[in-house]
Amino acid sequence: MGTLDIILIVFVVVVAAVAGLYFLNRWAYKRMGEQQSIIDRTKQVASIYVIDKAKMKAAQSNLPKVVLGQLPRMYRFIKLPLVKAKIGPQVATLMCDKEVWRALPLKKTVKVEMAGLYIVSMPGMKSKKEMKEQRKNKAKA
Repeated sequence: MGTLDIILIVFVVVVAAVAGLYFLNRWAYKRMGEQQSIIDRTKQVASIYVIDKAKMKAAQSNLPKVVLGQLPRMYRFIKLPLVKAKIGPQVATLMCDKEVWRALPLKKTVKVEMAGLYIVSMPGMKSKKEMKEQRKNKAKA
C-alpha cells in the first residue's frame, strides 16, 4: 500500500463521516421542529410558587416514573435544570429550559408558560443579553 492509497482511504472515510453527520443533523432539526410545534400547541400559563431550583440527574429527582421512562437515555446521565414548585395545592418537580431556570426567582410567585411538566418560558423574562449584563454587574459588585 502506497501513501496515495492511504490518503484516498482517509479521504473517503472523512467524506462518509461528514455526509452522515449532515443527514443526522437534518433529521434532528426536523424532529426538533415537530416537538416544538407540539409544545407550542399545549403550553398554558400558570402561576407557580418556586420553592427550590437545582441541577441534578433525573434519577435523583422525584420526577414520576412515567416521565423517567420516557426520557431519552442521554438525559438520564446528564444534569437537568429542575424546579420544585407549588402549583395550587400540589408540590411538583418540573423540568425547565436553561435560560428560564437562570431567570426564575426563588421563594416568589411567578407566571410561567408550561407544557405538561416542562416550563417553556416566563412572560416578562429578560433576554440573554440583559441576563449577561446583569451577571457582569453582579460580579463587579
